[in-house]
This record gives sequence, structure tokens and C-alpha cells, in this order.
Amino acid sequence: MANEPMTALPDELHEQLQRETLVLLHTIDAKSGIPTSSAISWVKALDRETVRVALDRRSRLVANMKANPKVTLTVFGAGSVFAVNGNAVLAADEMEGVPFKLSCFDIRVEFVRDAMFYGARLSAEPAYEKIYNKAAAEKLDAQVFAAFEALPKKA
Repeated sequence: MANEPMTALPDELHEQLQRETLVLLHTIDAKSGIPTSSAISWVKALDRETVRVALDRRSRLVANMKANPKVTLTVFGAGSVFAVNGNAVLAADEMEGVPFKLSCFDIRVEFVRDAMFYGARLSAEPAYEKIYNKAAAEKLDAQVFAAFEALPKKA
């Protein structure tokens, strides 16, 4: 990928964000003003300009994005590390059809840049496993992603 910032997700990232993937969400803490990072997996690209995320309503991330909508998503894929900068817009304070109180945000992509250091290529994407009840995890994931589809785009 070129080092010039892009104004939309490249095809490889858009495709990757159609399936469950590990992403880092960076916000500005509403209380301290300090940058924060959290790993999340309920993420989906609605199109090349919008990424949807779901978060526990009690999470500080929700308060952070309500106070300051500027966010960065770090996505590991397509042989590199990408920083996706954008503005978060509340799509649903509480998602329907999900057994937990989750908030949903649409992130309007402002620019994407290749953040991998010069002369390197990502040889493997980060992998994770869910360590609680696998069937319950799959059911919850299916409910969250179905709820994503039911919401209109806000960004």
C-alpha cells in the first residue's frame, strides 16, 4: 500500500472487516483527557466509508466517544498495520435483539494510512480465542452482527 493517506478503506481492509477480527479502538478519555486503547472484536465495515462497532454500554469507551467523537481504529491485515481515523456517531444507545446492554457507533472514515514501520511486512495477523462457553460466544456474536444489520447507518 502507498504511504499516502486514503479517504476510504482499501478493498483488503473492507473485506477483512466483513468477518470477525481483532481491532484496537483508540479514544480520548472523557475524564483525564489521556489517549486510551482497547481491543474490540464487534466491528464491521458497512461500506468503504463507515465502520460500525458495538461496545458494552458501561464501557468508558462509550462515554469517551460521546464526549469526543475523534477515534482511531488500528487494523492488522493485508500484510500491514493500518490506522483508520474518523468520527464516531452514536447509532444506538442500546441495541435491540442482544441480551446485553450494548451501544453501537458508526465511525465515518476520514482517512486511512499504512502505519507499519518502513521496510517491514506483517507476516501473521493477530489471533485470539474466546475462553468462555464457545456456543454462547457464537450465539452472542450472531446476535450482535444481526443487530448491526437492523440499524440504519448514522455516519
